[in-house]
Amino acid sequence: MKQLRYLVFVVLSLCAATSLAQAPVRFGCEATDTITIAKMLDKAAGQNFPNPEARVAFFARMFEGIPYAAHTLEGEPEILTVRVDSLDCTTFVETAMALAFTIGEGRYSWRDFIYNLRRIRYRGGEVDGYPSRLHYISDWAVDNKYRGNFSDVTAVFPRVSTMTRSIDFMSTNRERYPALADSAVFERVRALENGYRNHRFNYIKTIDLGGKETKAAFHDGDVVALVSNLKNLDVTHMGIVVKDTPTSEPYLLHASYSDGKVEVTTRPLAEFMKKNRQWLGVRVFRLSE
Repeated sequence: MKQLRYLVFVVLSLCAATSLAQAPVRFGCEATDTITIAKMLDKAAGQNFPNPEARVAFFARMFEGIPYAAHTLEGEPEILTVRVDSLDCTTFVETAMALAFTIGEGRYSWRDFIYNLRRIRYRGGEVDGYPSRLHYISDWAVDNKYRGNFSDVTAVFPRVSTMTRSIDFMSTNRERYPALADSAVFERVRALENGYRNHRFNYIKTIDLGGKETKAAFHDGDVVALVSNLKNLDVTHMGIVVKDTPTSEPYLLHASYSDGKVEVTTRPLAEFMKKNRQWLGVRVFRLSE
């Protein structure tokens, strides 16, 4: 049995290496990015993490103070972009998750990190043009859950609500997305959106986040997606929950557009959400074992 597991590990490693060799990567600065990633992974060596989300929190905290930068993934052609010197809310979450995933596999190479970042960010873990990037969080959640990368744990919280949305913000705001000027790309995106007409998902309303049981149910390192009040969009912001102890207040560690950096909110998550009426509540995700 041990020999079989080892053989499977070797095959998967070879597949990952082949994939990396065939797929290009766009770095902010390859030399400094790869060194930074390697150092981050090295710091996790020997750490005793109680669960996968604790690994996410460990890496997320390393990015505090990193500058915010929007649209870092945009460019032609569509290839995997790696940036650790500047992040937006989504790339921050995906980067922390990919680092945590890599350590969970017992790997410490920046090349393995790149493999895991690709598998989280793109449909089926493969880059196939602009529409293959998982732009909508609902699409991101469905695709990654199907492949066992993480779980949607919203339903296990004490007070849960449901929402139904038809998600087509990109196609109805085509002028905001330069890539959609290409008719073929536009039609592929519209076809994907058709799968999210009357899409139903669980979320925790802002008004319910302050409950004692709900606050206790959050884990340090939970990924949260903030549900938007826009009628044709599901989520407009993401972050990672941080808690000093299991019973302490959950705060949000996120890449803040307004403050221009990755930071922990000054108010607990429940109060932070109440001050921002554009968000109706949160969805919660946890990295798989």
